[in-house]
Amino acid sequence: MIVTTPDRTPLTRDFFDRPVLDVAPDLLGRTLVRRTTEGPVVELRITEVEAYDGERDPGSHAYRGRTARNASMFGPPGHAYVYFIYGMWFSVNLVCGPEGRASGVLLRAGEVVTGAEFVRKRRLSARKDNELAKGPARLATGLDITRELDGVDLCTSADSPLSVLHGTPAPADQRQNGPRTGVGGEGAVHPWRFWIAGDPTVSPYRAHKPRHRRT
Repeated sequence: MIVTTPDRTPLTRDFFDRPVLDVAPDLLGRTLVRRTTEGPVVELRITEVEAYDGERDPGSHAYRGRTARNASMFGPPGHAYVYFIYGMWFSVNLVCGPEGRASGVLLRAGEVVTGAEFVRKRRLSARKDNELAKGPARLATGLDITRELDGVDLCTSADSPLSVLHGTPAPADQRQNGPRTGVGGEGAVHPWRFWIAGDPTVSPYRAHKPRHRRT
């Protein structure tokens, strides 16, 4: 039997320069690499993502056009879009598609395969290791991904603070898809959340609940 070693080279710009619905499921099983300023390298096997299709997608931050907050989404593919949400957490998207299209893939969950000790110190509330990056805010917190990494290039250098390795993508028969978590309105109908079936790191699905202002 021939044993193959996962490809440790970073994904190229061409990988991201495709329609978002092609890129998103193809990221499952790939390895996200976070090189921290404190020294340790953290590697995460991507197990859950969501696709957002720019100005054509009511669920996307870019639906109403370009702003200072979402400018990175309009840049070249293969960059990170990091945003602050609910005044508490960061989340990270990988920009894809042609420049100006503003599509991206939200990283929702993953399995920490290297650097777990570093992540545990940042995720003290996690009861088990499969909860270290179970959800987009937990993923960004555990890997120390903040707004400082907004716009960082994933493809230019092996020393980039963020990159994605070719790795071993999840087989097609292990991929599932369904509605995106917490997306309401017209965007709720799109089954653009993708995950690896049966993986314990995948976050639970939650339907959109309107937020009501207190009176």
